[in-house]
Amino acid sequence: MLLENLTTETRNQRTLELDQLSSAAVLKLMQEEDEKVSLAVKEKLGEIEKVVTCVVQSFKQGGRLIYTGAGTSGRLGILDAVECVPTFGTGPDMVHGLIAGGETAIRQAVEGAEDSAEQGEADLKQLNLTPDDTVVGIAASGRTPYVIGALKYAARMGASTASLSCNPNAEISKYAQYPIEILTGAEILTGSTRLKAGTAQKMVLNMISTAAMIGIGKVYSNLMVDVQPTNEKLVIRAKSMISEITGCDMDTASVYYERSHHQVKVAVVMLLAGLGLEEALQRLQESGGFIRQAVQHHKGE
Repeated sequence: MLLENLTTETRNQRTLELDQLSSAAVLKLMQEEDEKVSLAVKEKLGEIEKVVTCVVQSFKQGGRLIYTGAGTSGRLGILDAVECVPTFGTGPDMVHGLIAGGETAIRQAVEGAEDSAEQGEADLKQLNLTPDDTVVGIAASGRTPYVIGALKYAARMGASTASLSCNPNAEISKYAQYPIEILTGAEILTGSTRLKAGTAQKMVLNMISTAAMIGIGKVYSNLMVDVQPTNEKLVIRAKSMISEITGCDMDTASVYYERSHHQVKVAVVMLLAGLGLEEALQRLQESGGFIRQAVQHHKGE
């Protein structure tokens, strides 16, 4: 596919005089163009939902969510993957991000790395891919060989596949069971897909990981009850969640925070169901990690 045929590479007719505008005018144009991104994402909620359903199924089977991309797309996948660990208490490999060029490419461009389909396959092989995994290939252009190579290999291994691009009829869509194409149009700076396309990708990746984590019980109400309390702020947040959910005072919340070995969900079930540590852990396991079901199951006995 020729670059000039990609909407993300076309010139934005609203910004042809960009270099002559004041900073205020540039910012106004950027904001107006960014407004279009959310609407473009809204048009594809049905496709995004299909990917979320697939990822939830992978998680329930012990599989992983694996993002693969190059440049900005790869970095956004890594960002989303890394943030799942502290936010949802996942293991470091449950959501994994791959980028063409490896760790060096996170901070600086690695020339030509994205052009190797073979490396896309090789990087997935290093993760010992299984049919229980879901692989999401990310490429604003929709044509990155590294991503295509990864998706082809994932399909051969029986893993579920999805793609995220910002062009219609994207090449990577051909290799994904669940393609998502967010049509963000021409960038204000021609071809700079870290802008609208990158914003759209960030929004969709947030949706996929967050909705999938909700789907496996890592959220109660709108609280991140599997948060890892790795600093003072998060310890206070953890205790506050225990207090807010159960209605107990902060002193009691602190006691159960310790008794539960710093696990918010366990402390909540202990308090609401009147259970000891081991019983609460068992209830949560039986309920698939969902607090409401663990408590209701106990009350129904």
